[in-house]
Amino acid sequence: MSKYDDIINLKRPISKHPKLSIDSRAAQFAPFAALTGYDEQVKETARLTSKKAILDEDALEKINNKLDFINKNINDNIFINVTYFIPDKKKSGGKYTNIKGIVTKIKLVEEYIVVDNKIIIPMKDIIDIEIIK
Repeated sequence: MSKYDDIINLKRPISKHPKLSIDSRAAQFAPFAALTGYDEQVKETARLTSKKAILDEDALEKINNKLDFINKNINDNIFINVTYFIPDKKKSGGKYTNIKGIVTKIKLVEEYIVVDNKIIIPMKDIIDIEIIK
């Protein structure tokens, strides 16, 4: 006689709860995420950033000459097309962006320019300026 002979041939008990459909049974486990934040981390890791270019002396001189011209003629509402680097807040590198607008301020000591009274661009991040007449 084995340990479970007294229960081995009994009928399965009938539950007092209604039987769930397969969809309902699967749905109860849907909110469970063993690795919370994993998908976001994978997306962040996959997001590409660019390295900041290091300009040579000739390119820096051209940009400085254009900034000097803009500073001397700031009241003439000079319209520019500027390409500059925006550092990424979460990982190394960043991205280059291009905007067009009128230069409203140049702060030489703080080393930034203001375009359209709202966009502040550090001079060290500028890689190209085109003055549009």
